[in-house]
Amino acid sequence: MRGRAKIRGTSQRPRLCVTKSLKHIYAQVIDDTSGHTLVAASTLDKQISAGLSGTANIAAAVAVGEAVAKRALDKGIQQVVFDRAGWPYHGKVAALAEAAREAGLKF
Repeated sequence: MRGRAKIRGTSQRPRLCVTKSLKHIYAQVIDDTSGHTLVAASTLDKQISAGLSGTANIAAAVAVGEAVAKRALDKGIQQVVFDRAGWPYHGKVAALAEAAREAGLKF
């Protein structure tokens, strides 16, 4: 909650929230002023998980990062605020963030 109090997404610069479980990786672009999820991607999507060997590894995180960035750019979202949701910026979270940056999102 301490980190979430400092990170706010607006309509001009929404929040890219990364969550992970033992089996899957999730990413959402959220507008906190209206309380709506604008774009989402996860390893639960059949298009993303089709070519992956597993759904909870770094390769899956890279695929989710690229997918969420592509979907956000298609909606006209270019800048976001990165919310790692308390997870350390390491491993899967860092891989997802770097893949989203390389795909064109700015944060």
